Amino acid sequence: MAAKKTEYDVIVVGSGAGGSIAVKELTEKGMKVLLLEAGRPLNDQDFVPPTVPGKYALGPALIPRLKAILSGQHIQSLRSVYAEQSNKFLTNDRENPYTMSFSGRFLWIRGRVLGGRLNTYGRVCMRFSDYDFKGKSWDGQGADWPIEYKDLVKYYDKVEKFIGIIGDKDGLDVIPDGVPMQKSFLTEAELGYKKYVEKNFKRPVISWRYAQPNLERTPRGIVAAQKTGNLTLKTDAIVSKILMNATGNLAEGVEYIDRITKEKHVAKAKSIMLTASGIESVRILWNSKDEQHPTGLGNSKDQLGRYFMDQVPSVTMFTDGRYQGFHEDQETPFDPYYGRIGGFFVPRFTNVGKNKTTEHYRGFSFQGLIQRTKTDNPTAPAGGGMMGFGEMLPYADNRITISPRFKDKWGIPVPHLHCKPGKNEKAMAKAQLRAAREMHEAMNNEILFTGSITGLDGGKQMAHLNWFDRLVFRIGFPMSVSIGASIHECGGARMGNSPDNSVTNKHGQLWEAPNVVITDGSAFVSGGSVGLVLTIMALSARGAEFVAKTLNGKGF
Repeated sequence: MAAKKTEYDVIVVGSGAGGSIAVKELTEKGMKVLLLEAGRPLNDQDFVPPTVPGKYALGPALIPRLKAILSGQHIQSLRSVYAEQSNKFLTNDRENPYTMSFSGRFLWIRGRVLGGRLNTYGRVCMRFSDYDFKGKSWDGQGADWPIEYKDLVKYYDKVEKFIGIIGDKDGLDVIPDGVPMQKSFLTEAELGYKKYVEKNFKRPVISWRYAQPNLERTPRGIVAAQKTGNLTLKTDAIVSKILMNATGNLAEGVEYIDRITKEKHVAKAKSIMLTASGIESVRILWNSKDEQHPTGLGNSKDQLGRYFMDQVPSVTMFTDGRYQGFHEDQETPFDPYYGRIGGFFVPRFTNVGKNKTTEHYRGFSFQGLIQRTKTDNPTAPAGGGMMGFGEMLPYADNRITISPRFKDKWGIPVPHLHCKPGKNEKAMAKAQLRAAREMHEAMNNEILFTGSITGLDGGKQMAHLNWFDRLVFRIGFPMSVSIGASIHECGGARMGNSPDNSVTNKHGQLWEAPNVVITDGSAFVSGGSVGLVLTIMALSARGAEFVAKTLNGKGF
């Protein structure tokens, strides 16, 4: 059957953090936009509140995980922070496989539904700083971004005002202040933690900065774009490749496959914005090879897929006997499906200002919560958990490529991932565990378990479990707390000032096809130690502005 053709100003691939903001900015500037989402649409049944409130488990959750494995989510079930009600928004691993090297194993947690991982992320939205954008200038490692913090300030501001941020102004250089709409809430135990750590360890402890609940469920940017009348949304549309013009210097459209019927379609546009997620966007570029680009689109200098990374994770579960039970937050907005969120955040405190260490380059942060889990015993010690996020250095050999053998359910070659932590990351993981342990032991907290990519730290972990559950936990821990567990993957089509060491320029334009603009995590030069979502949104707002301005001018 012949492929069907339609034409637009811009095709946006992916409807998550980047794509939803991109379509808003483009359509509000008069662009006719086609948004292609590989997954299904959302419906009201997806958000019926569970009869039993969902629990986020930083522990075994053996039965729920087993159910997910049997349903086809043998990879998704390994995520370290597990909530059963999120499974429906995550991909089926049997239909969407990937391969990985033995030495550089990667845990890929991904969504394939309208909004992508906006349906499952923790809503924490922190800004990058010039410690992130200009890391090489600080320590000589990796590469600097071709942009700096001042280039993104107005886009951070714009996005934060649009999505609505709950948080505080903390006056820290390492995480610049935003424009919160409301102050955040800390439980009694979290306030006690903040007071103790700041006084005795001289480490700042702040509240989460996070997006208010989105009760419309469809991403806000998509809703805004639909109101303009300039957006065409197609779900169940799996983009397989970008199509180039006869001379191979500009893209002219994409090929996509209907997820239900497997029928192939072609859509034409003057520009393409790739926001499919870090790994998926690189996969599309690899699969876009043609006569002019025989090794993949964007790969003439052998840079495509390189410098792939994620943050270095650690996990600690504990109880704080100074406080009891559950402290309910009645100040911040409530979401009937996800409940309330919030907690404490320890920003990066090593290799910042005068606080230097020779143990490792860059630094790490901790995100946690205490006294937020409902319990049947109101006098029980307050339960807590926290996860560490350390910045991974970019290595050229850590790379996203394409499997020469395996394809997904729709016949598209799948990604092959290699992401091996180096000596710096292993040293950082040990430093994370030491920092976590010293804070909790100083407060006489009981540590239930703590561990990182280097394994569990200490002797008998999860001592309250029976021997069988404890055995399963010890076996499963290395699979759940591995590279990829942070779910902050990035790199692979990084920005730069030269095609010799990057795939895109400072606007996210492919060096080889300037009307293809990438603004998702794949364009990142470094991974930082906070979440990526707010920076992806800011880059997408900036990229969309650039595309609209160019199309309204002389064009590409």
